[in-house]
Amino acid sequence: MGNCNWLRIPRALLIAAIALALSAGMASGRDGTTPSRAVHIRTISSTVPSNGDVNPYGVFQVPTTVGMLTEGSILVSNFNNSANLQGTGTTLVEITPRGSLSLFAQIDASALPGPCPGGVGLTTALVVLRSGWVIVGSLPTTDGTSATAQAGCLIVLDSNGKVATTITDSQINGPWDMTVFDETTEPGQSGRATLFVTNVLNDTVAGGGNIVKEGTVVRIVLNVPAGGPPSVGSLKMIGSGFPERTDPAALVIGPTGVALNQDSTILYVADSLNNRIAAIANPLTRKSTGKTGTTVSSGGSLNDPLGMTLAGNGDILTTNGNDGFLVETTPNGAQVSTTLLDSTGSPPGAGTLFGLIDVSGLGVVFVDDGSNTLNLFR
Repeated sequence: MGNCNWLRIPRALLIAAIALALSAGMASGRDGTTPSRAVHIRTISSTVPSNGDVNPYGVFQVPTTVGMLTEGSILVSNFNNSANLQGTGTTLVEITPRGSLSLFAQIDASALPGPCPGGVGLTTALVVLRSGWVIVGSLPTTDGTSATAQAGCLIVLDSNGKVATTITDSQINGPWDMTVFDETTEPGQSGRATLFVTNVLNDTVAGGGNIVKEGTVVRIVLNVPAGGPPSVGSLKMIGSGFPERTDPAALVIGPTGVALNQDSTILYVADSLNNRIAAIANPLTRKSTGKTGTTVSSGGSLNDPLGMTLAGNGDILTTNGNDGFLVETTPNGAQVSTTLLDSTGSPPGAGTLFGLIDVSGLGVVFVDDGSNTLNLFR
């Protein structure tokens, strides 16, 4: 979603208002009552680096200390540049749980070692492998509008923030979000990692704002050698037919968040325009597209689900693009809780929440692109 520079409530007042709202019952427990434990939302850090990039999208917790990466820190990708143009952000920042921010990478589109149609505009598609490789999606524009959006690529960086290679294919077209089944172990060891990438630009721009049902999920198996960057072993479309369209405020709306269930037998997809959570069975092994999958849950508290992650208890956490709520849904489709994470903007909470992760022992960490911050809910 675009960072639209709406009138903002001071952060301290916002947090106080959220706490008051939650105490009045805006967060509900599994039995439909307000949880007895206190609910806290606090800002960990700004996500804005020295070059002024804004609109944080992707979030991933660093699994291994290597190079500039510190285990437990959070990597964040920025989608907009300092002029607030969508699809022009070039930076990844690393933030410690205590709130210390450092620049991990600033990617120069003119110096990429491989093709990336359109250049660099970093999306929510962000993962960090245990072997230390960072992979981030690019859906670039030249002027912040969907009319100039191009296919982009996946950009692979080493643990020191240097771009090593790019991954392109005709099926990688506007990589929007991503998750990973990581079979790598540690730096210096060979292994394999499987990416699941949502794509939102298949004939979307040509649709001129009309819905086209061509959004996809692509499985990319990466071979990770001991002494070099990952390379593509295979690439397969495992989801197709998801609705997508361009949008003046959001650039593009289509299938966004993805998450694997606990035994990796189901891939959940945030089907934004259909306002539902979809499930694609056997994502690691299937040999054909599961199309738009089966419906886990739809409607109810879901309101344009965007960001997605799996909670420690196996439930599905999604952030709403239209109202700033976090929704918890069980694997059998029951929506068991909603929590207001952001109420700023017009309409309140719209267009601010994308990437999130559930960090064991800490809570749910999420970006707010209205305030350009990394935040913690617990």
